[in-house]
Amino acid sequence: MERHRRAGREFEAGGIRSFVREEGDGDPVVLMHGIPVSSFLYRKVLPLLAQRGHRGVAFDLPGLGLAAKPNGFDYSWSGLGRWTGAAIDSLGLERCHLVLHDIGGPVGLEWALRNQERVLSLTVLDTVIDVAHFRRVWTMDLARPPLLGPLWVATVRPPVARWLFYLQGISDRSATPADEIDAHIALLHRDGGDRSFRQIVRGFELTGEKERLYMGGLREVSWPAAILWADRDPALGADRCRAVEDVLGIDAKVVSAKHFLQEDRAADVAEAIVGVAGAASR
Repeated sequence: MERHRRAGREFEAGGIRSFVREEGDGDPVVLMHGIPVSSFLYRKVLPLLAQRGHRGVAFDLPGLGLAAKPNGFDYSWSGLGRWTGAAIDSLGLERCHLVLHDIGGPVGLEWALRNQERVLSLTVLDTVIDVAHFRRVWTMDLARPPLLGPLWVATVRPPVARWLFYLQGISDRSATPADEIDAHIALLHRDGGDRSFRQIVRGFELTGEKERLYMGGLREVSWPAAILWADRDPALGADRCRAVEDVLGIDAKVVSAKHFLQEDRAADVAEAIVGVAGAASR
């Protein structure tokens, strides 16, 4: 965690203090994370992008990682999306390549579809856009109830947390040893993160209106795009992948991994981003 903190810096957006890691030069690549993780998830991807001539930018969403976790914040996708726009502006990013993962997909699209001219390219990792048809994986669903939720989230600490990360999120244990999983979990729980994490889970906007926004909007844009998907993702499986493929009109590259491709397949993630960014510049 301390190495992670020293690798980035604090910034403020929309009145909320947060944390960002940046590495490299060139056009910025905004790396959106989901739950229950943070910008720490992209620590392996950032240097690979820098080596290929790109500036990776990974910031923490409010309520997660090293960001502030304020009471009363709007932790819905709409609220997090508005804050994402404020963060992009605060970091001085006029235009960027955009990478979406997990709920970072709908959150990032809240900004991107309203600022289409500022998006250079789109790389989609395991995420959800057909949100009206989405059902939370059981580990997320247990965080929702007002009584059971706090008890369940409080138990998600080592060694239980390690088992869950390997069960659902990480295939290659040698690529992500236990101390790095412990850092993910410590970042989740710090400064009352249990509460904000549960608020985010309860704030999922699984409505037809949001599905029409995301899917309809993506059908209309002309951004160069790529899809990279894990073949063993228990939360976002083949149905979610097909929905993205149908909307973007391209085939996904499917790799052997679980939910956190950034842990299992960092080189493949970087290659997908660089490939579509290169197409955008031609």
